[in-house]
Amino acid sequence: MCLDMGQMRMPTGPDARSPRLSILPQRRLCQSRYMVEFGTQSRLAPRLVDSLYVEAMLLADEVRGYFDVGGTAERDALSPRARVAFACESLKVTTRLMHIVSWLLTRRAVEAGEIAADSRTAIGRPLGEAADSDPAAVASLPETARVLIEASRELYQRVCRLDQEIAASAQARQSPARGLLSRLEQAF
Repeated sequence: MCLDMGQMRMPTGPDARSPRLSILPQRRLCQSRYMVEFGTQSRLAPRLVDSLYVEAMLLADEVRGYFDVGGTAERDALSPRARVAFACESLKVTTRLMHIVSWLLTRRAVEAGEIAADSRTAIGRPLGEAADSDPAAVASLPETARVLIEASRELYQRVCRLDQEIAASAQARQSPARGLLSRLEQAF
């Protein structure tokens, strides 16, 4: 039995901890249609935030299961150099996912009214930067690791586009005088 989350299929029941990878190809969505206008604020639709959060948490659980337990036999079969690449890439994947989860939790807090959408906390919390994977190192890894790495990269890129869209819409709403003050603050 599988739980279909739209973009991922997660096994449930006795096969829940199976080392098989359950990530399906990602669907491409026009994310701008998930932006909702509220007066002068442009926010993400709550369903999109919730959907991305569930996807990120499911992927994080699958990554943890593979890199901590499920992939040990594959890791042990690698050369010493490839094992180091395996460890580095697992850290990069974890970093990407934690940045995504942190950003989504901030968006959830904005939607719940815990943080004002125009507050410095919400605006000053862009998606954290995460190092990209080295293609040569990734190529030397087992297929399951490569698929998980690519899934985390794709999710990070989608959330990054949303973050950039929010920032662009916030800048477009900003008065020219505030824009000038903002640029001066950044410069000094």
